[in-house]
Amino acid sequence: MTTTSLDAVTLGKQLNASEIFDTAIALLDEQGMIAAWTHTAEQLIGYSAGEVVGRSAALVLPSFGETTTPSAFVEQCRAENGWSGATAVRHRDGRVLDVSLRITMLHGQDGTTRWLASVTDTVPQSGDATDRSVRGPLLARAPIGVGIRDRQLRSTYVNDVAESHDGLPHDRRLGRRFTEVLPGANAEALEAVMRQALQNGTTKIHEYRTWQPTSQGPQHQFAASFQCLQGADGESLGVCTISADVTASWQARERLAALSQASARLGSTLDVMQVSQELADLAVPLLADYVAVDLEQSIPFGEGPPVGISTTGNRLPAFRRAGLASNHQGMPESPWMRGEPVNVPPASPFTAVLRAGKSRLEAVLDTTSGTWVDKVPELAHRVRENGMHSIMIVPIRARRALLGMALFVRTTDPVPFHEADLLLAEELVGRTGQALDNARQYARQHTAALTLQRNLLPRHLTGGTAVEVASRYLPADVDHGVGGDWFDAIPLSGARVALVVGDVLGHGLHAAVTMGRLRTAVHTLANMELPPDELLAQLDDTVQRLGEEDCDSPDPTPVVGATCLYAVYDPTIRRCTMASAGHPPPAIIDPQGRVSYPDLPTGAPLGVGLGDPLESVELELAEGSILALYTDGLIETRDHDIEEGMHRLGAALAQPGRSLDALCDTAMQTLPDQAPCDDVTLLLVRTRPLSPSRVASWTLPGEQAAVRNARNLAARQLTEWGLEGLEDSTKLIVSELVTNAIRHGTGQVGLRLVRHQVLTCEVSDTGPCIPRLRRARTTDENGRGLFLITNLSRRWGSRSIPGGKVVWAEQDLPRTAGPRSARI
Repeated sequence: MTTTSLDAVTLGKQLNASEIFDTAIALLDEQGMIAAWTHTAEQLIGYSAGEVVGRSAALVLPSFGETTTPSAFVEQCRAENGWSGATAVRHRDGRVLDVSLRITMLHGQDGTTRWLASVTDTVPQSGDATDRSVRGPLLARAPIGVGIRDRQLRSTYVNDVAESHDGLPHDRRLGRRFTEVLPGANAEALEAVMRQALQNGTTKIHEYRTWQPTSQGPQHQFAASFQCLQGADGESLGVCTISADVTASWQARERLAALSQASARLGSTLDVMQVSQELADLAVPLLADYVAVDLEQSIPFGEGPPVGISTTGNRLPAFRRAGLASNHQGMPESPWMRGEPVNVPPASPFTAVLRAGKSRLEAVLDTTSGTWVDKVPELAHRVRENGMHSIMIVPIRARRALLGMALFVRTTDPVPFHEADLLLAEELVGRTGQALDNARQYARQHTAALTLQRNLLPRHLTGGTAVEVASRYLPADVDHGVGGDWFDAIPLSGARVALVVGDVLGHGLHAAVTMGRLRTAVHTLANMELPPDELLAQLDDTVQRLGEEDCDSPDPTPVVGATCLYAVYDPTIRRCTMASAGHPPPAIIDPQGRVSYPDLPTGAPLGVGLGDPLESVELELAEGSILALYTDGLIETRDHDIEEGMHRLGAALAQPGRSLDALCDTAMQTLPDQAPCDDVTLLLVRTRPLSPSRVASWTLPGEQAAVRNARNLAARQLTEWGLEGLEDSTKLIVSELVTNAIRHGTGQVGLRLVRHQVLTCEVSDTGPCIPRLRRARTTDENGRGLFLITNLSRRWGSRSIPGGKVVWAEQDLPRTAGPRSARI
């Protein structure tokens, strides 16, 4: 018994079954008389069953009586086992309709025969978008199975094709119900549909799947229509079943659905390697048993322009394997894995495709000795070992550029590729090309933004004598784009250091450019020696001005804001002053490994224009403390909030005695396995105190006699430090700075010398005026002091302090300098 699986699925619009089944059906006896009529026949021709049943078919088929008698025409059909072609029928109102007619012979018990006349109108009806003119040829050549069943659903007549559909011979089918020969729930469901057709007098169209009668191989898809047959009195006589193998249509529908699915999937990522893999995964097993996608080698890295299709010349571009899929475990068909360079065999179909820019179909692949396959030994072995017998090669193109090529291969599927398969492959590859082109352009932008980002970030951080520094930067994945994160360590006067971390909102090239502008602005403001809160206030104005400028540009991409944390550490007093503009607070790890986050007023992000004043916080740090500055990409993920991320970061850094580089690596390992959706930045510093022996300070009276005393004190300190070579220049600097302080200030004057990487001389006073360098005229008696200091020092400047200011100057230390007491 043949096993048949039936899925009673109403087709509706899923199948254009009207091309075969939306027909007028009439049952004729052996003399050509109409024995039964259907509702569809009445709709097409206008006669009811009572008007035609029992009368000659010539009533509605004029051709029956024009050249021969109906019985003679029947005999002709018997000799030819049926008839099909274009003819005409007479409508009840006298009109003549052009139709496609098919006469099918049906066999009954005891050798009796009947004829099924199926008629399809070749003229489109009003409002019908389907071109019925294609139905006649399709109806004429389609292998249609026909069966007649009585009111009890017993088989009474059947044609020869029906047996090929379900494997039931005539003697087993005739006189029996369907459930008697193929019992099961599915057969019962099918009979239920037949009963509906009998009771309602209408047509039912259903779809089902069945195995071929002689094989348990791939299933075939069938569609069947069930029409109620009516007698002269209009009562139901039985049901006519017409079935056709629509496997090809079903497969085409599945492939079209796959194309629809591909449209959504192929554009879901901006990673060119992932897009290529998606094409391979989609095509196996939908279209092929093995698929390889190779990209021109610059495409995965977003480097350089793509290769023009017409410019490949004799020199072929290099390729890299980007996508692989196979029905077999381990990809045994492929000599090259993903990411590996691919050897394109010369004088092969691949070369022809690349040079012509057109697809290639080899329905039967020639693998005999001496062919192009043998020119790549590792490929030849795999071709023959895996039974590759049919291939398609499709170039991947976009805007006249060659992006790569896709290879489709059949191995286990014995059916060769045909033109319909090539059309589907080209459609898939075409959509892939569009997605790859978008991804390629984004990759180029991502690469440019990443290159700019890396060039704008500091290449070498130095914390001077104040801090030890280590950092890490990890850009966001390609789908989200490079962000505007930055970090910095900026040496300040008096052995101090400024620590900065910031994050421009948004991603891409514009964010990277904005980051560079802000980093430059921070450097400029840091050189002005502004306190953290004042510096961020000035930076806020800068961001707002940049936003206004961008809004006025022809193609505005406005700066939408940034967050920033700015801190200044002074090793001479082990104190750190910091302020935040919308940025997460730093983590502080003491020498025992205890982690804390300071209660730092967050403030509004830069550029949002709220106008709220920022506040600075000053902390005292123990010697050897670690300060961790970071961006939110390190602590915030898709699945975890910021607080959990801060706890995770603190736990990773709470390891006393480890190097900063090791701690950076540990902190980065706390990130999830998937690529980050935002930039990740981490700046770690370990504080170093400056020994009191390297700092000398004095308080001097605010009178002119203090100038000489200041010079002498400085000279003695330099002698103690072994810096006699700087004595003359330092005495001149001290003399000028102290003189200016006494002249322009009130009260006492402070003098401090700091010996670190340079020698810093600082003079503090209560005067509000910040000194400015000016060029004195030849007749001026004053105004040359700062010009003298400029020539004697490597740099000089001033900064505000509570109740006054500090003016300072730095000098380079001699290479052999060392304190006398220890060149101690």
